[in-house]
Amino acid sequence: MHPHLTTEGSAGGGARILIVEDDPNILELLTASLELNGFTAHGAADARAAVRTAGTHAPDIAMVDVTLPDRSGLKLVGDLRGLVPDLPVLFLTARDTVEDRLAGFRAGADDYVTKPFSLEEVAFRLRAILRRTGRAEDRAEPLRYADLELDEDAHEARRDGHPVRLSPTEFALLRYLLLNSGRTVTKSQILEQVWGGQTEDTRVVETYISYLRRKVDSLGRPLIQTVRGIGYSLRLTREDRR
Repeated sequence: MHPHLTTEGSAGGGARILIVEDDPNILELLTASLELNGFTAHGAADARAAVRTAGTHAPDIAMVDVTLPDRSGLKLVGDLRGLVPDLPVLFLTARDTVEDRLAGFRAGADDYVTKPFSLEEVAFRLRAILRRTGRAEDRAEPLRYADLELDEDAHEARRDGHPVRLSPTEFALLRYLLLNSGRTVTKSQILEQVWGGQTEDTRVVETYISYLRRKVDSLGRPLIQTVRGIGYSLRLTREDRR
């Protein structure tokens, strides 16, 4: 970890999350993204595996797909709460009707996210549930690098103490760069983590990087570096470190 970067508490204080999702690609994406957000993630592809995993790892929160191959996610919640009383649950589903949402809340959902989803929104909702249910610290430590600071709870960015106004997507992109401070991330990795793999057009990344540079790097030494042919890195240049 880079010495200027603080990630502790960035996503519920390392809360344990059980992700129950039968689509292997979505499960892998959620696991990687939430681990990056500071969670300790355990995945399960069906209800039986979910119960087994919950009994072993005692999650702080669960994210459950409503439609599973061996049992409805709505019914699975009761089994999970039999193992972990009052376990908070976020339902994940492709169903988006009022009736479906009401069914989820009747089954005990703390919140509900529909596919396709934003990875940043999922992490935000999970952290909100953890705080609301008292299973996480009330306030996360800001992410920092050099004189750049990102406060996730307040959804604010500051450069040398000056506020930086960011759109939700700009905020998510800057957060990803901060979490990988000092490392190079590819455009494909950025598309996967910030846009949830919903587009393969790398020009989107280039556009938003230029937005960030105008807002962040205009206030101090350039931090967002282009690594030609690969991607981007948030770091001070060798000259600026002197």
